[in-house]
Amino acid sequence: MSNLKEELRELIAEIAERDDIPDDTHFKDLGIDSMMGVEIVAAIERKYQLKIDDGELQQVTTLNKSVQLVEQKLVAAA
Repeated sequence: MSNLKEELRELIAEIAERDDIPDDTHFKDLGIDSMMGVEIVAAIERKYQLKIDDGELQQVTTLNKSVQLVEQKLVAAA
């Protein structure tokens, strides 16, 4: 999972069409709207074969928070 942050950074950057995704900058401050957020979550679910519940969507607000959520899901699924 050491590359998880960089994998997510690349995934989010591609969807947001940005070159940089800082660790703790809120996605809204990067111009990522709710539709992009849904696209990001769907891409994460596909890539890591996870299910992110609607209640957990609110946690996907920064790169670091996204990494934490995916790590928790991967550990729970193992």
